Amino acid sequence: MSDSDYTGMHLDERAVRVLAHPLRSRLLGALRLHGPATATELADRLGTNTGATSYHLRALEGVGLVIDTDEGLGRRRLWRASTDFHSWTESDFADDEDARTALGWLQRDWVRQLAGRAERWLDAADAWPADWVDAMGLSDSVVLVDDAAAAERLRAELGAVLDRYRSSENPEARRIHVHQFLSPIDLEPPHEPQPPHEPQPPHEPQRPREPQPPHEPQPPHEPQRPREPQPLHEPQPPHEPQRPREPQPPHEPQPPHEPQRPRE
Repeated sequence: MSDSDYTGMHLDERAVRVLAHPLRSRLLGALRLHGPATATELADRLGTNTGATSYHLRALEGVGLVIDTDEGLGRRRLWRASTDFHSWTESDFADDEDARTALGWLQRDWVRQLAGRAERWLDAADAWPADWVDAMGLSDSVVLVDDAAAAERLRAELGAVLDRYRSSENPEARRIHVHQFLSPIDLEPPHEPQPPHEPQPPHEPQRPREPQPPHEPQPPHEPQRPREPQPLHEPQPPHEPQRPREPQPPHEPQPPHEPQRPRE
């Protein structure tokens, strides 16, 4: 494989959400590592059923991650990965909470897959020649970078080294899996530099206040006139004594009631 044959795609938010699925992620990885396959072959490899693989392959096709080669026989479609790798820029999803959640799950799923692949190698290493076992294995290192731009240059330089090993004329050449995982030792986020304060324009000197004209003298207050005396209340005439009530004549006696005559 030449450098020009090694292709990739940049994931957008829709592709990230589609790919964030346990079976879809493994289907894409299997096609990239092992080449074109049918849904039935992928189901056997991944321990699932053909209906599930067919459904999820169509979902991956919808975002351009896999394609139908049109080389299948009858209804057996032959699928292959559309590219050799994919990438993303996390800041592209700063305002998309669903995409950030999907990408977080996806990266943790890849870490689990890489750990599983490493353990499978450790299980198989005893059967390999000693020189191969010595050349493989684990290693890590601590380096210093001045800022995020320097870390990005480091990744680019490592990528350039890997690019030299994309192809070989030797038919006995073996593919090996190289994992890159850069992470800071100190997980406390760095302080973002504050923008410099803009100089404030100098204050203009206050103009002297113009002299105010003197206050005109106010005329003296006129003295209040004394209140005129009020006339005295006129005396009221004395109340006349009430006359005694005249005696009332006695009530005249009423004649007795006549008895009613019996009805005939």
